[in-house]
Amino acid sequence: MTQKVAVLGTGKIGEALLSGMLRGGWPPADLLVTARRAERAEELRTRYGVTPVTNAEAAKTADTLILTVKPQDMGALLDELSPHVPAGRLVISGAAGITTSFIEERLTTGVPVIRVMTNTPALVDEAMSVISPGSHASEADLAHTEEIFGSVGKTLRVPESQQDACTALSGSGPAYFFYLVEAMTDAGILLGLPRDKAHDLIVQSAIGAATMLRDSGEHPVKLRENVTSPAGTTINAIRELENHGVRAALIAALEAARDRSRELASGKKD
Repeated sequence: MTQKVAVLGTGKIGEALLSGMLRGGWPPADLLVTARRAERAEELRTRYGVTPVTNAEAAKTADTLILTVKPQDMGALLDELSPHVPAGRLVISGAAGITTSFIEERLTTGVPVIRVMTNTPALVDEAMSVISPGSHASEADLAHTEEIFGSVGKTLRVPESQQDACTALSGSGPAYFFYLVEAMTDAGILLGLPRDKAHDLIVQSAIGAATMLRDSGEHPVKLRENVTSPAGTTINAIRELENHGVRAALIAALEAARDRSRELASGKKD
């Protein structure tokens, strides 16, 4: 771990990645950060012992650049970086919808680019990071990217053509679960439970169910059937979910997220 890594536009995801790398053994002296506001940069220096720099300085001195800005800000950032990024510099993009070709066309010919979609469980080292190489990225570049993002969770390589679908499933995925937990907590209150008890019941049930999905090797249908006894409470609840089209709504929601990822790639902001 002797290479210098710079996290550009260090927001929540960038900070989560930064803290995970430190826990994974990266020396603070090898980590650079950039931030739009000077006070944010100083906050990161104080909290983690890393070095704040400008975007241009990061491009000149770091071996790996991790771009964590919003998709709408990527073009301006690449314009700023372009004069300073040499051909051998590894560039990793975490912006939804931004293709590797979009980045390659704006940087020096031959720059290796890798596209990654991670998610907010990086904050607790349980992220799902999906990795796709651009046209100049090598196996060593991919392995290095997996080493970085493996510090905050699991990684998976996919063809870039599948990135928009992965963004819809795992990039936005935690929000869907939070939404369901919010709705189920409200239901618990309606059924007469205090909010704190309803919250604890739902959260622990979600953790237990997720652990079973991960560790049992069983198909989710099988796990659901194990809870669903004939003429019981669960099948009545499932019937209502089907009657209200919850399955169809989830499919439509993920299609909408995928389509928005494609729109971001085309430059559409609104």
